[in-house]
Amino acid sequence: MATNKNQHFVPRCYLKPFTLDENNQSISVFNLDRHRLIEKAAVKHQCSRSYFYGKDPKLEEALQLMERTYAQAIRLIGEEGYSLTEEHDSILKRFWLLQYLRTEAASRRAVEMSSELRSTAGADASFQLEVREAVTIAMQTFAECIDIVSDLRSCLVKNATNVPFVTSDDPAVLANRWFQADSRYRGEAFGLRSAGDIILLPISPRLMFIAYDHNVYSIPKSNSWVRIKNPEEIRMLNQHQYLNCRANIFPSPSLDERTLIKDANEFCGFRVSPRHALHYAVLDQVDGEFKRYRVIESPQSEGHSEAIIHMQTVFPIPNGWPNFIRWKRNGFGMSNGTGIGCVRRDSLTPGDGEDFAKVYARRC
Repeated sequence: MATNKNQHFVPRCYLKPFTLDENNQSISVFNLDRHRLIEKAAVKHQCSRSYFYGKDPKLEEALQLMERTYAQAIRLIGEEGYSLTEEHDSILKRFWLLQYLRTEAASRRAVEMSSELRSTAGADASFQLEVREAVTIAMQTFAECIDIVSDLRSCLVKNATNVPFVTSDDPAVLANRWFQADSRYRGEAFGLRSAGDIILLPISPRLMFIAYDHNVYSIPKSNSWVRIKNPEEIRMLNQHQYLNCRANIFPSPSLDERTLIKDANEFCGFRVSPRHALHYAVLDQVDGEFKRYRVIESPQSEGHSEAIIHMQTVFPIPNGWPNFIRWKRNGFGMSNGTGIGCVRRDSLTPGDGEDFAKVYARRC
């Protein structure tokens, strides 16, 4: 497996329930490029370390506090008879958001998007985004939108099968079953406020945290828990780690290389690369104060004096979903026909404008 001394993925407090040894020094890693299981890989190449975000002791202290808070919550969640509390619900959502924004995989995607944008726009090297700068921007975004997914409904999934959950170098998954099923939105990007969002965060080989748009989906649960006995449903959840990760899956010791290769062969065909698409539009018409732009294949395809570049995130589409994530009758999002898109009703703010109306979900 190709490792880099500057790799930083996820904190030890997150990986520990999965495969860290007693001394927190090694971990099992399944590398997708090589389809190979590496046992006792050095944990220092998989976990984030101090000052990955620049030498800001206040920021580092705040991150360590969040990780300790998360670790404490996980210990309580594992106790018999536990029910998800409002405090722990908030901790898990914020920890998910932190992981979604700050992993090296996410940062490198931002760098790749920046590089293509700079190349297309013909900007000089001063516009090139570096990984550390991408992480700094991600941390600023986290601080500004810390409660952006707080309106999602939550549950804890108890894995009662012989197939354990896996995690990865990019474990916090944002998915949207509605947008990827509805012909009106298929192929469009979705974001943290989009109607139909689902967020996934494996906690341990036996536990997963899920939050979802309750105006679109329904998940039957008891005392905040969903107990899953069907191994195929666990595999459908694990699929998102294979689709979302940059290179490495972190399995529990009970998963052998043969099983991991089988899953990789099934799921990796649905991975997408690159994880972004660039759209180039040239000035086509001026009508008073308004300008109309027309999308073209590339900047070189025809002459132009003015253009707009739009960068879109591309999400992989899984080949199936677990049965317990059900469609809600008359599920809906909110739209006013502007670029804000179709968003969750509970995420709307006064600054979003007016004239929002319901858009009902289609399951095409």
